[in-house]
Amino acid sequence: MHLLNLGILAHVDAGKTSLTERLLQSAGVIDEIGSVDAGSTQTDSLALERQRGITIKSAVVSFTWDDVTVNLIDTPGHPDFIAEVERVLGVLDGAVLVVSAVEGVQPQTRVLMRTLQRLRIPTLVFVNKIDRRGARYDAVLRAVSERLTAAVVPMGTATALGTPAARFLPGLGTAALDVLAGLDDDLLTAYVEGEVTGERLRAALAARTREALVHPVYFGSAITGAGVDALSVGIRELLPAAAGDPGGPVSGTVFKVERGPAGEKVAYARMFSGTLRTRDRIRFGASEATGAPADSSDGGGLAHSTATPGHGDTRAEGRVTAISVFDRGTDVRVAQVAAGRIARLWGLADIRIGDTIGEPRKAYGHFFAPPTLETIVAPADGVDRRALHRALTRLAEQDPLIDLRHDEVRQETFVSLYGEVQKEVIQATLADDFGLDVTFRETTPLCIERPVGSGSAVEFNKKDGNPFLATVGLRVDPAPAGSGVEFRLEVELGSMPYAFFKAVEDTVRETLGQGLHGWQVPDCTVTMTHSGYSPRQSHAHQGFDKSMSSTGYDFRGVTPLVLIEALRRAGTRVHEPLHHFRLEAPSDTLAALLPVLTRLRATAQTTQTRGAFCRLEGSVPAAHVHELEQQLPGLTRGEGELESAFEHYAPAPRGTLPQRRRTDLNPLNRKEYLLNLTRRVGN
Repeated sequence: MHLLNLGILAHVDAGKTSLTERLLQSAGVIDEIGSVDAGSTQTDSLALERQRGITIKSAVVSFTWDDVTVNLIDTPGHPDFIAEVERVLGVLDGAVLVVSAVEGVQPQTRVLMRTLQRLRIPTLVFVNKIDRRGARYDAVLRAVSERLTAAVVPMGTATALGTPAARFLPGLGTAALDVLAGLDDDLLTAYVEGEVTGERLRAALAARTREALVHPVYFGSAITGAGVDALSVGIRELLPAAAGDPGGPVSGTVFKVERGPAGEKVAYARMFSGTLRTRDRIRFGASEATGAPADSSDGGGLAHSTATPGHGDTRAEGRVTAISVFDRGTDVRVAQVAAGRIARLWGLADIRIGDTIGEPRKAYGHFFAPPTLETIVAPADGVDRRALHRALTRLAEQDPLIDLRHDEVRQETFVSLYGEVQKEVIQATLADDFGLDVTFRETTPLCIERPVGSGSAVEFNKKDGNPFLATVGLRVDPAPAGSGVEFRLEVELGSMPYAFFKAVEDTVRETLGQGLHGWQVPDCTVTMTHSGYSPRQSHAHQGFDKSMSSTGYDFRGVTPLVLIEALRRAGTRVHEPLHHFRLEAPSDTLAALLPVLTRLRATAQTTQTRGAFCRLEGSVPAAHVHELEQQLPGLTRGEGELESAFEHYAPAPRGTLPQRRRTDLNPLNRKEYLLNLTRRVGN
């Protein structure tokens, strides 16, 4: 028996949760197919998912077909919850991408397929809803080939489209041979010599599918069951089994974290090697040895590269107190879990999404863009602000792409977002799960700052009004977009205790979260040019004299003043997030559309006309994407289609620069900073 970890992905409303239900029913896990509209599906277990009819959190369910055990993962389709999809991709052996036979290839479909191809995840395509009025075969197959991938192999034909009697007739045609012969020299030779058999063709299809070079396409209906049996055969025969040596060193990756009934953390992990047992003590976390994120594109995240030696493995250690695996629609407690399986783990209190369990693997990286919007969560009258902050922290630990900032002075919490739907879901989750009533302020774009030049500053121990027993000198230099923050030393590592160097580096990274205009500074090199400290002092018959000896507090206190002054001398420029957009609309609506695009500061780089429709591609500020989405139906008689995704950061227009309210102690104002620091220490 072999194991397969399978992901179901799609644009929202393409029918992937219904397909999941049909697969579970065909495998005998459930007797009756649940309804998304009725809120009775197996994988959408959250009350909010049942109310809205959409998938918000990924869910795992297991079933068995003959000699194949499948761990099936249902993922959200709405782009606001792309972080849930991102977590799943790194643990999949194969995927099914669902496309609607009525709507065809949609914006999120393209985003998902590009990512699946980049990660070389073997993928089958299932064109759903062939029983619905308006269902198409040739047009959708052509759109899949033109807009998703040219290497598609139709696995049969469909009849009676658009009626309840619609059926899928399996069979490989000449198109399969045309595609496969171009990828397989042996098959091409056999074709020339007239020796291609059905078995040979099927074997070549399986081999190229497992290499993610071709994508078989099935048509069917999750509601009626048409084509699902053929898809089931394809999943069993064409997708690769989970790999991994159960006898090797323990290594796994955490892709989801939730809280149990008692508030304890429960980690969902895919095991890639070894066998993990209950009561095992295991190291976990993100080791610096694992390297840079998988996608270091211009995403604005802080990379953890450093030139400081001696860090070692900073991962945590914990004892696994319980393990469960997924089996026939439920999860079952077991004593151990081996390579290839997905398990739920208890006992690892500090575990986070993306952590490696056991032996370090390739670093967990972001496959999709970071959130580009931010809002303030405002509690209603009578809501405990501390309880709200704890609840938001719980939500953020389940979503590593959501960032929280807390303003202690104003007692406000900022949360980053992908879109307005996500805001609604957070609001409902806080109300349903935590009993907290909140509203949101206006959504604003998340900008970043980049150094314009180089700048240096230094504060000397006990000189020029420096109240800290520490000497710190820093130089800030620009770095290429996407390179992250690099911390270097121009002073001898042995010139003072290593803990002081570590305090400076950690504070540098924290301080860069808010630059001169309040935005994150994601790409720069910070070099420590001066260092000095007051050695440990003590008096006879007395203990350590803190007033005469340097501590980590001194270095953490002076570093923001030095770094911000260096940034001030270097200068920074605010960059705003831009989305790449692809817009298709009737050609006769272009006259009404172009002025709106201009007003929203959208720039069309290419324009193509195809028959009665035109396609525009270009860039638009993230701040205006939602407004464009809202106005598009009215401007295009409901026929316009917009696809957008974060592309890069670009300098904000000259004039009034976007400012972000500071939530730190404001090192821009020395007097205010020292006063705020004194108050914090006093508290």
